[in-house]
Amino acid sequence: MTARADALQLSRIVAGMWRMTEWNMAPQQRLAFIEQCLELGVSSFDHADIYGGYGVEALFGEALALKPALRGQMQIVSKCGIKLLSPSRPEHTIQHYDTTAAHITASVEQSLRALRTDYLDLLLIHRPDPLMDFDEMAATFTRLRAEGKVRHFGVSNFSRHQFEALNRRIPLATNQVEFSPLHLAPMFDETFDGLQDLGVPPMIWSPLGGGRLFSGGDAAGERLRACIQQVADEVRQPFASVVFAWIMQLPCKPVPLTGSGRIAAIQEAVQATQFTLSRQQWFEILRAARGHEVA
Repeated sequence: MTARADALQLSRIVAGMWRMTEWNMAPQQRLAFIEQCLELGVSSFDHADIYGGYGVEALFGEALALKPALRGQMQIVSKCGIKLLSPSRPEHTIQHYDTTAAHITASVEQSLRALRTDYLDLLLIHRPDPLMDFDEMAATFTRLRAEGKVRHFGVSNFSRHQFEALNRRIPLATNQVEFSPLHLAPMFDETFDGLQDLGVPPMIWSPLGGGRLFSGGDAAGERLRACIQQVADEVRQPFASVVFAWIMQLPCKPVPLTGSGRIAAIQEAVQATQFTLSRQQWFEILRAARGHEVA
């Protein structure tokens, strides 16, 4: 995925687990879902300590414990750095960020226990923290790697400058950012340009706009939806597959996350790896997304 020899290898599509508490699956059903993802070639699973009110990692770990041998076939991603107000964390009196060495370390150790694994393949800082100390973060990452607890590091929702400042101190594997035809900012604020320059693929959260691409919205949303559907009809592919393909056609090699517990939705995302849009089709979607021609 990148030019770096020691680069992290994620699957082209990553299964996002943040809604797992809403899927109402028994442990055996969660295990079956994980196995179906692996069969589709989706071997990377995205977590965060706070997902599901600090509950998702334990649900995943419970399923993984039913078949521990699967651990070697997957890459587990987690994030830390946000302290939520939650009944499970009564000591949190205000929602805030914490990127200190103590919190990063404690969060990693808690994630390892919940996920029932000895290591994370990738740890991300969830949000930029106004009080973050780049040197302290880099030193913490270096120590966690030396201890064998985390193999690769990255960030999420960081600006280009924030990413590059930390990346100068320790190599980062990705910046996970929001991007979709409904949220184009990383394409124009240097985020994607900077990552392409460094050979670092971004991870993409909410590639389908949180489901807003499928229904509702104003006239602009209707125009975008109609354009995507027209392209989908032309290439004879599902609507969602066209959106994933449009994203993955960017030269920075984005790695989109899914957010669904339906295996059919995962299949449509994977299907997007099998075709490309013409340049004209790609720009038709961009034009519909922006509401104007390129100048």
